[in-house]
Amino acid sequence: MRYFNPKGTDLNASVIAQGCMRIGGLSDSAIDALMDADKEAGINFFDHADIYGGGRCEEKFGAYLARHPSARDDIILQTKCGIIIGKRYDFSRKHILSCVEGSLKRLRTDRIDVLLLHRPDALCRPEEVAETLDELHSSGKVRYFGVSNHNSMQMELLAKYMRAPIVFDQLRFGPAHTSVIDAGINVNMKNAPAVMRDGMTLDYCRLNGITIQPWSPFRARFGTFLRGPFHIRLRRAIRAIAAKYGISDSAAVLAWILRHPAQMQPVIGSTDPSRVRSVAAAADVEITHEEWYAVYRAAGHKIP
Repeated sequence: MRYFNPKGTDLNASVIAQGCMRIGGLSDSAIDALMDADKEAGINFFDHADIYGGGRCEEKFGAYLARHPSARDDIILQTKCGIIIGKRYDFSRKHILSCVEGSLKRLRTDRIDVLLLHRPDALCRPEEVAETLDELHSSGKVRYFGVSNHNSMQMELLAKYMRAPIVFDQLRFGPAHTSVIDAGINVNMKNAPAVMRDGMTLDYCRLNGITIQPWSPFRARFGTFLRGPFHIRLRRAIRAIAAKYGISDSAAVLAWILRHPAQMQPVIGSTDPSRVRSVAAAADVEITHEEWYAVYRAAGHKIP
């Protein structure tokens, strides 16, 4: 496993993060096995959200930490807040503080290493958000901050008022979902991929030292593209890389993401210990320039 230090932090983070969205229904023994696999693979970064499993995922992880108290100092805990499912997004001071207190309780910890604002709140008051985050940082409850699914100008607006830097932006990205790079490849073209849909968020993050955390790297519009009836050419291209480097197909997907010079940190969501071990091999593989573009073309993109 490789590690990196996100800009402005003292975190030594694994380049692959373990997503905990699906652990709510696991037994204690299954979670112990998953965590053992993460540790064996060198993964030390764990991603949560207050809404995952209605809070159950954080509770199960907190129970793990209670069973293994010495593990807390060896891991980086990230969680997200701001979504009230089916109703609204809420970045008000009251809601953010309430979410953090709830996450701390469920996770059975005295601090959250990274707090992300989950999805943009149209009624966001950046001054209020900044004041709230400063309070959380000063109290020691949250060490670092980031966002999820935010574009460049939304981050710029928050950054204008925040004392602490925005460290992460969690965005959907993978071979079957490439919107964050399409416009940059199709500059000055009169085609659909040339439409700038997010204010060049990828380049903004690179300019400002913000680490992009790709979520759902294995998914397409209709389920998981590696197993679905679509994307036949893409699967062939991925499998060619897997065969060449002696890694699994899923690891080849992560190797494709990690090859991008933005130095992203993909988030995997598997609860299968054997799969966690296999995909972690991606951290030790660097595919070629030609192989990266071969996968991009196989996903149905034309090079202008």
